[in-house]
Amino acid sequence: MADDETPSQTQESSTAREFSANGTSMSTTDVEAKLDKGNIEEAESSLRERLSLNSEEARTLLGRLEYQRGNVEAALRVLDGIDLQAAIQKLQPSSQQAARLVLEGVYLKVKSLQKLGKFAEAAQDCTNILDAVGRIFPQGIPDAQVESKLPEMISKAVELLPELLKQAGKYQEAMAAYRRVLLNPWNLDNDCCGRIQKAFAVFLLHSGLEAGPPSLGAQADGAYVPKNNLEEAILLLLVLMRKIHHGDIQWDPSVLDHLMYALSLCSQTPVLSKQLEELKPGVFHRTERWNLLALCCSGVGQNKAAMNLLRKSLHINERPNDLTALLLAAKICSEDSQLAAEGVGYAQRAVDNAKGVDEHLKGVGLRMLGLCLGKQAKVSSSDFERSRLQNEALKSLDSALSFEQDNPDIIFELGAHYAEQRNLNAALRFAKKYIDITGGSVMKGWRLLALILSAQQRFAEAEVVIDAALDETGKWEQGPLLRLKAKLKVSQSRPMEAIETYRYLLALVQAQRKSFGPMKIDSQVEDDKVKEFEVWYGLAALYSSLSHWKDVEVCVKKAREMKQYSAELVHTEGFMRQERGEIQEALASYINASLLDPFYVPSKVWIGALLSKLGSNSLPVARTLLSDALRIEPTNRKAWYHLGMVHKDDGRLADAIDCLQAASMLEESDPVENFRSIL
Repeated sequence: MADDETPSQTQESSTAREFSANGTSMSTTDVEAKLDKGNIEEAESSLRERLSLNSEEARTLLGRLEYQRGNVEAALRVLDGIDLQAAIQKLQPSSQQAARLVLEGVYLKVKSLQKLGKFAEAAQDCTNILDAVGRIFPQGIPDAQVESKLPEMISKAVELLPELLKQAGKYQEAMAAYRRVLLNPWNLDNDCCGRIQKAFAVFLLHSGLEAGPPSLGAQADGAYVPKNNLEEAILLLLVLMRKIHHGDIQWDPSVLDHLMYALSLCSQTPVLSKQLEELKPGVFHRTERWNLLALCCSGVGQNKAAMNLLRKSLHINERPNDLTALLLAAKICSEDSQLAAEGVGYAQRAVDNAKGVDEHLKGVGLRMLGLCLGKQAKVSSSDFERSRLQNEALKSLDSALSFEQDNPDIIFELGAHYAEQRNLNAALRFAKKYIDITGGSVMKGWRLLALILSAQQRFAEAEVVIDAALDETGKWEQGPLLRLKAKLKVSQSRPMEAIETYRYLLALVQAQRKSFGPMKIDSQVEDDKVKEFEVWYGLAALYSSLSHWKDVEVCVKKAREMKQYSAELVHTEGFMRQERGEIQEALASYINASLLDPFYVPSKVWIGALLSKLGSNSLPVARTLLSDALRIEPTNRKAWYHLGMVHKDDGRLADAIDCLQAASMLEESDPVENFRSIL
């Protein structure tokens, strides 16, 4: 039924041009002529005499006729005289047709008011209809006693009321109306109820108002009560999905779209995965289902499962050029050095297929290509290949920026890539641009700027930047900034101030944990443990540089309570033993740290350094370890220095000079914290 149709168009439709009531019919011609002359009373009198109708019933037929003819204002003038109280009195099982006609007249009046923009008046009259029906049928309309037209008209009114309140700007009343119409026994069919549930869910998601939980009177004992708009919307959408699964209502793709949006807001994509798996075959093409499942998996960090699904979807016999799947696969690969080479292929295919209406996605593809190339460069075993890949990565990111000139992510990534390559002037330009374009609202931009300044040995300016960032950041998010500030103080030979900063940071972390208490989920607790570990480890490293070994032992012990197996802690213990002259014990600690984390560079460097002092037989092993450290972290100045000393002891003076020069240059541009820490 179209939105403007009345609930009971039969023989009296505008095409038939006749009225029927009480077993009698008459043509509309005479009545229309009277109405055209403005003689409403004569038209009403004619209907009452010919069809044995009372005044309200006759006005309903006249109003319907005017409404169908498109004369909305005229219809309203006719229908304005209907007495709702009279309709209520007649709304009894013995007089259903008469009552239905009059209530239909009120409904037509509501529709007329809506068309004329009088939404508040329309909502009030619509409420009157539902109040009347609710009073007469508190347990719902008995199907056996009521003809089909009355429930149909009531369903239309039930569905219309919240929409009218929204149009009138009465959003809180609309919330209450949605709950009223869904909780009351209106005998709604599945389709009508589904439409209302979907409209309410969308309103909860996008209205910007907080509805609050339902009133106590509407809560059933033992029933789950949603705590906020998002929970209530998800609950409604899950109910709709269940109806779809059972075949009660037809498949509506927008329901799944809204559910995807709602669940993504609260990082509950596994729930969406379950819904997708329950959909019957044929609803989605299998590749579309795989892609959505991959998106759900990647949303909760299950990248391995996501990639397995995407590889199936992008198989040559499926949809190998699906742009969305290619971009998602490239994004996942860009976060893992071991998958970076595979990601380059996906990203390049995405760039090649971003044509026509999808050309706007070419910038996204180029960005993913740049990120994958940059990650691939980090695991390259050849210096030449690493340099080539890094240059290609920068070219791709530059090209991406030409498509999306104000994309802050690309600007940040360019700044970070230039910083890693020690092109500090270019990096500084992009870091400042990132802060400008984000308004200083993103912490990593401040951190990048401070690290670049520290690499330029401008420590005081870097500290000013961190202080500005702290002013812009909530106290619970200040941890990384305070840790960086402590390192800047160390670089300025102010260790006691650095210790105070770490102590303040430790107090902040512990206060944060107490503030949230037992209500926090496990992952949040684990995150806090990691943050507290970083504070204790930072203090241990600081005390180690000051040779305060008892304090180092205390901090290491505290950190181990947070994280039992840590390459960083074992390495710190090794350094402490080395400084005490316990070389074999230190070497054992460094080896254990490397076993815990094969990519932990500091331990590789010190193993190589210590082995180089054990005689010429150990030099090949030391050289291998130091070269491996530089493969992982090409800008580690200590690795270059010790590799240069190994070459010197081995008689390779030219290689030694090159390595020592590299170490000297890197020392002049060494940040207080590795640039990789912000990527």
